[in-house]
Amino acid sequence: DASGHLLGRLASVVAKTILSGQRVVVVRCDEVNISGSHYRNKLKYHKFLDKRCNINPRRGPFHLRTPSRIFWRTVRGMLPHKTKRGAEALKRFKVFDGIPPPYDKKKRVVVPTALRVLRLKPGRRFCVLGRISHEVGWKYQEIINTLEAKRKARAAVYYKQKKQLTLLKKKAEENAKPQLQEIDKQLAAFGY
Repeated sequence: DASGHLLGRLASVVAKTILSGQRVVVVRCDEVNISGSHYRNKLKYHKFLDKRCNINPRRGPFHLRTPSRIFWRTVRGMLPHKTKRGAEALKRFKVFDGIPPPYDKKKRVVVPTALRVLRLKPGRRFCVLGRISHEVGWKYQEIINTLEAKRKARAAVYYKQKKQLTLLKKKAEENAKPQLQEIDKQLAAFGY
């Protein structure tokens, strides 16, 4: 879950991991943070937009606008992607804005060495990749936000039900304790 992580630090950890043979899926790339003020990072991106092939701009370099693809390109820059090994590593890597269906039910992890709250000094400026992308031509920020709001609402309902079920299970275990004392003694005799 890339939310609240610093772009370069997370990218370097991901690059190392996929080169070692692991599969990595990064979700919520639109909420990745970049150190430095929003204005400064926006100017940097506009400088990058100036870099193009003068003869035929369609030849590249390609300026990706989607936050997930910007993160993907950052990781690609940390890989030997023109070799077989690097290309294979890149195939093991997936990126998404928001959290699409198969991954909303999976356990997500964070990378402590890349978390903004742990790595950036309090009071330092930072910006969000999603906002920069939106301002340089990414058209789907609002759609992602509405989909995320729906997902969070569903998750809240699921969590509420889960809490109720856990309470019921706990009560059932308490109620069944007297009936299970004999069985517990027998199990203890066998070493369980």
